[in-house]
Amino acid sequence: MVTSDYVSPVANGNAFGGGKMEDEYIKLHHKHEVKEHQCSSSLVKHIKAPVPLVWSLVRRFDQPQKYKPFVSRCIVDGDLRIGSVREVNVKSGLPATTSKERLELLDDEEHIFSMRIVGGDHRLKNYSSIVTVHPEVIDGRPGTLVIESYVVDVPEGNTKDETCYFVEALIKCNLKSLADVSERLAVQDRTEPIDRM
Repeated sequence: MVTSDYVSPVANGNAFGGGKMEDEYIKLHHKHEVKEHQCSSSLVKHIKAPVPLVWSLVRRFDQPQKYKPFVSRCIVDGDLRIGSVREVNVKSGLPATTSKERLELLDDEEHIFSMRIVGGDHRLKNYSSIVTVHPEVIDGRPGTLVIESYVVDVPEGNTKDETCYFVEALIKCNLKSLADVSERLAVQDRTEPIDRM
């Protein structure tokens, strides 16, 4: 039920290789200052579920385990607001056990979410990501275009390609899980078709 996803490499903030709308959204919302020792890209996922449903999962900085399969537990200190920090426990099988992450942006009107990793026992240094959620029509029904972009330092001993491959594999897994959970919930809700104009 999940439609395909692809990667649009980003060089110096310029996206290329995707569809026209995807590229426009990337240029508008996914700006990262990429330094020489960093890598960055944008990933796109089309989900057969309406924006409000998908956004309700993405925006939960305090409960990423709702759709992220590698997260076993999340604790947020204090109220949920810009600058809030969460401590995430990572499931075994990954080269990490914890990650400390700060909420950078949560815009419920434009559907933009951004976070930055500020600590943890992993090699993702200076990692920052932006997720945007956009309405689209898939098979005559309300659907969602999700774009996630990131920038991260390339660890010593690794290449940019190796680092991007690892990070993109994690993001693709998270986006596939987001699609699976969203589409399962959408089927339960029986979203009505959109009338064609």
